[in-house]
Amino acid sequence: MIRRLLKPLASLRLTVVLFALSMFLIFAGTLAQVRDGVWTVVDQYFRSPFVLIDLQLFVPEKIAKIPGAILFPGGFTLGIALLINLIAAHAVRFKLRWKRMGIIITHLGVIFLLVGEFVTGLAAQEGKMTIIEGQSANYTEDIRTAELAIVDPSGSDDDLVVVVPQHLLTHPGSTIQDGLLPFKIHINEWMPNSQILGPNQTPPERKNLANAGLASSLAAIPIPKATGVDGQSVDVPAAYISLTHQDKPLGTYLVSVHLQQPQTVIFDGQAYQIELRFKRTYKPYTIHLIDFKHDLFTGTNKARNYSSQIRLVDEAKNVDREVLIYMNHPLRYAGETFYQQSFLRGDTGTILQVVKNPGWLIPYISCIMITIGMLWHFGLRLAPTLRRKSS
Repeated sequence: MIRRLLKPLASLRLTVVLFALSMFLIFAGTLAQVRDGVWTVVDQYFRSPFVLIDLQLFVPEKIAKIPGAILFPGGFTLGIALLINLIAAHAVRFKLRWKRMGIIITHLGVIFLLVGEFVTGLAAQEGKMTIIEGQSANYTEDIRTAELAIVDPSGSDDDLVVVVPQHLLTHPGSTIQDGLLPFKIHINEWMPNSQILGPNQTPPERKNLANAGLASSLAAIPIPKATGVDGQSVDVPAAYISLTHQDKPLGTYLVSVHLQQPQTVIFDGQAYQIELRFKRTYKPYTIHLIDFKHDLFTGTNKARNYSSQIRLVDEAKNVDREVLIYMNHPLRYAGETFYQQSFLRGDTGTILQVVKNPGWLIPYISCIMITIGMLWHFGLRLAPTLRRKSS
């Protein structure tokens, strides 16, 4: 009875169809990177149940404009379908025999690989930690999303920080209010990617809405979002926001990730700081950059190596040690991996990529299983062939 139910799911025709759909999805996702960023494409095409594929992707707009889109299974759906198809095939067609062990181990490795991608897609976290030489950092930044931070620095020991996530900032005309906020925040304009212009650079048709703060003499204009094929790989958002309290205006501010320092808002005799920044994740440890080195090949500007001598301090775990992080030699600590990613201009500091992936070992295990399975399978078939040839 169970085999009869599983037989349609174990079909080889279904396997071929799923592979064909997967190839088309990869093709469409590759074309989509001409217009969207890599991480946007990964989330929309490969880590979602379904995706709307714009038909214009397949024909350049200069040749013809094609309206409409097709609803297509995303990578999440296709991955689950392939996993079910493979498990059903083993339950229906494959028998546990010595000669079949190679194929079984190989397929188990493929199953592990699919499971590893699900774990990575659901649980992996990634950010960057920027540290100036001689200074310390205890947080990472996610450069794929932003947040508006309102800081009350009046506390004797710690600052009180209220954070507004990006998804609440992307609706012009909306108002954000909360008991933790000292004032209301009205969203006048949101720019997913922006450019900051000086007083003499602003075009006449672009009115500067800001009348308060450090950026009142500047202006922001929206620019196209970064794609997977251009040089700019990071969107730098900006927004015009108006602050009010009991319908009394406190000023309109231009906030942007471009700005390097927070702006001060004086309200009820108290100074608050507001800042649009990349999303932060604070850590229970601190990393101090002792020394950063950037070595070049002799006579060139090509990097031969760059490394960071850091001091890791985690008081809760009584950890205080120095570590050298350099290319292809990361630091692993508390379930996170610290890679030497880049450096600040003028070699004044380092940029570490911090990755937390509970399933980071699964691809290695699956590749080992696939290799063992293939060697087992072809080894068993090679021996009789060699004996027949020798005889």
